[in-house]
Amino acid sequence: MPEIQPLADRQEIACAEMRGEPCGMVVFGASGDLARRKLVGSLFELFKRGLLSEKFYFLGCGRKVLSDDDYRKIAEESIADHSGSDEEREKFVKYFNFISGDYLDGGFYERIKERLGELDAEYGVPGCRIFYLSIPPGLYGVVAENLGLVGLSHTDSAGCKLQPRLVIEKPFGNNLESAVELNEQIREHFEESQLYRIDHYLGKETVQNILMFRFANAIFEPVWNRNYIDHVQITIAESLGVGHRAGYYDDSGALRDMFQNHMLGMLAFVAMEAPASFDADGIRGEKVKLLRSIRPIDAERVDEFFVRGQYGAGVFDGEDICGYLDEEGVRANSVTETFVAGKLFIDNWRWKDVPFYLRTGKRMGKRVTEIAITFKRVPHSMFASVGLDEMPANVLVLKIQPNEGIRLNFQAKRPGSKTCMSTLTLNFNYSDVFGTVDREAYERLLLDCMVGDQTLFNHQDDVEVSWGLLGALLEAWGKSAGALEIYAGGDGAESFAAADKIIESDGREWRKLSEM
Repeated sequence: MPEIQPLADRQEIACAEMRGEPCGMVVFGASGDLARRKLVGSLFELFKRGLLSEKFYFLGCGRKVLSDDDYRKIAEESIADHSGSDEEREKFVKYFNFISGDYLDGGFYERIKERLGELDAEYGVPGCRIFYLSIPPGLYGVVAENLGLVGLSHTDSAGCKLQPRLVIEKPFGNNLESAVELNEQIREHFEESQLYRIDHYLGKETVQNILMFRFANAIFEPVWNRNYIDHVQITIAESLGVGHRAGYYDDSGALRDMFQNHMLGMLAFVAMEAPASFDADGIRGEKVKLLRSIRPIDAERVDEFFVRGQYGAGVFDGEDICGYLDEEGVRANSVTETFVAGKLFIDNWRWKDVPFYLRTGKRMGKRVTEIAITFKRVPHSMFASVGLDEMPANVLVLKIQPNEGIRLNFQAKRPGSKTCMSTLTLNFNYSDVFGTVDREAYERLLLDCMVGDQTLFNHQDDVEVSWGLLGALLEAWGKSAGALEIYAGGDGAESFAAADKIIESDGREWRKLSEM
């Protein structure tokens, strides 16, 4: 196992987590899947680590008629698979409360306001609130507006360090026009400093590690440019289908669900310039500058740079799986894409003419997310006389999931004749070195909401630039341009002929999922 060398005594201070501020967390859609699977469990982990203020409460809001005790049973079920003592579980679930109502009813928000006043007094919270929208995107503006109308978007409490925060799940709009309209509606009641637009991929340790890897090490930045890097591949492959999300997904598709936020966010971290400081304004400013440098997509040449597909029936782990059109909740004639592959260029000094290949798909043969930076081959092989006239390229792989880490391939001699050479691998895995599995991304993001750190959240500029970039593509596909390829889902699925053409036309090939 690699040895961990501390930077200095001050490292312990840098590694220390800041405890969350006293607050009430109000979750709209609290009886839904996201709250049960991610939010409650992440809060429990923060609680066990002592990072949740004792002056804290959770108020779930939803259409289901549930009592506080009913919801506490749901919370208890949500943490059943988490480690922890009975005493910890008992204390934790006492933070949970619930109120039922209709999101379109203005009177519901008056009742929420009254209940919050009671809970503030009961739990000793000085009027600080986090409003979390875990609801269908069409309700984001409605809830934000109603919170503002009853006076919950701001606080005059002297004991509260931060104004109320509004946490918004993706997608923020479904194109540029709707994103701008939604932002204008929300900004009538909440300032930009109060908005936390979540991209849970940015909460993953290894995505954050991209910044540390690039900007805390002098050996990488000199070769992090067009002079040394041949191309970059970003892959998000999911082995599951749409499952219970069919209703949402059929109106969204892979481009809106994964590409516009997760993939462009990771691309920005890999390619952006060094911020002046490690803070929200510095990092988000450089992200926006990078996104604005991406070459616009030519509506007349969409098929040269992007391809879309939809999974059909197949076999996964020995079991038959249905195609997308046979999933419950999917329209019979749906042309929603479940796979997107594309090629982007960044028109600045660092990256001019370096292709960035991106692909994401559901019902692939393996669940894996990685960023692979392929360097240029050596310009001349001195070993050509013994048949080694073309040396393999060095590849640096940033593994995001499921086995988080970093891998570097390089050439070196192995035992044998004097020209006996192999590709060797330096491999670093988080779990091997630190002895723990990476924490759920929502733990990081919820804690940042509590302390008021917007570094890992999207700014409205990010949202508008990314939607603007994809506008031509959305318009073209909306007019049925670009064939919708059907690929067999399940074992072995990773690409298809039209997607291969995107990269093979440049004399390159996709990295194989089986080798990731």
